[in-house]
Amino acid sequence: MGVVEVAGLVVERGGRTVLHGISARIAAGSVTGLLGPSGSGKTTLMRAVVGVQKIRAGTVTVCGSPAGSAPLRRRVGYVTQAPSVYADLSVRENARYFAALVGRDAAAADAAVADVGLAAAAGQVVGSLSGGQRSRASLACALVGAPELLVLDEPTVGQDPVLREDLWQRFHALAAAGTTVLVSSHVMDEAGRCDRLLLVREGRLVADDTPAGIRASAGTDDLDRAFLRLIRRDGAGAA
Repeated sequence: MGVVEVAGLVVERGGRTVLHGISARIAAGSVTGLLGPSGSGKTTLMRAVVGVQKIRAGTVTVCGSPAGSAPLRRRVGYVTQAPSVYADLSVRENARYFAALVGRDAAAADAAVADVGLAAAAGQVVGSLSGGQRSRASLACALVGAPELLVLDEPTVGQDPVLREDLWQRFHALAAAGTTVLVSSHVMDEAGRCDRLLLVREGRLVADDTPAGIRASAGTDDLDRAFLRLIRRDGAGAA
């Protein structure tokens, strides 16, 4: 059984079906990439996994419990695309506040800030930071609780190449220590960094495989081309 089990998930919003019967399993201690064009349903699927999305049909189970249920509140970390920290507090104050909420001490908060590369900016008010720094401050606040499942929506947007590399190394270190990481991106060159990939197009799951498996299925070593071929194949099949 996976840490996340999605079965027949259907989500409707504004009279339109956003997710069409998606089923997938996410294994423990893995880095799973959720890839697809903007508007494909990635954020909606992540919201369903976290338990903050109303669903029309299907089930989402996380660590053996229904997504969003009380036992999961301290076991799941979620970083949205928009920074979810207090702009009038410093990075350090934000991290220590969220640490206190989950029973962690100041040392754990300071370590989380350092882990995302913000030690030098720890005393700065979040409102004065760049967009990329704010995103990393949000990540620090999610990490401080040592979640079993970490859900990250486009965490590398706005980060320079060096920081992107550092973040991916951090994601894999977390997975090696037992944390399950689900990370979304529309940047296809990040796909090869994942253990497994879920490719979503127009609310449908086009592929669920390892990067090597997707390359083999599409008949190309280039993941960009592989995704394009799979999307076109899926579109032809739907037609």
